[in-house]
Amino acid sequence: QVQLVESGGGLVPPGGSLRLSCAASGFTFSNYGSSWYRQAPGKERELVASITSAGGTLNYADAVKGRFTISRDNAKNTVYLQMNSLKPEDTAMYYCKAWGVLDRRPVGYWGHGTQVTVSS
Repeated sequence: QVQLVESGGGLVPPGGSLRLSCAASGFTFSNYGSSWYRQAPGKERELVASITSAGGTLNYADAVKGRFTISRDNAKNTVYLQMNSLKPEDTAMYYCKAWGVLDRRPVGYWGHGTQVTVSS
């Protein structure tokens, strides 16, 4: 059974840091790229950062460049999002996604999310 389980969210004051983790199971994680998305109340889900299966290419949303870092450990089947200098506008539910190709078709698996709240 495919599972992606996010953890590490919480309440943090502005300027603080959090590290999110997403543990994968039930599929060959190292064959899939990974991404973090977020969705704030009343807004559409948006892409935050992406990393390829081998960790070689990184993409970030303009709003988080220089503050967030995506990384992965294929030996642990885990992708991370280090978030520094957090701002109130970073408040959202954060989701991880694994994406790839299976039987020549694009596939994507989602986690259930972890809440990040930035507030004093």
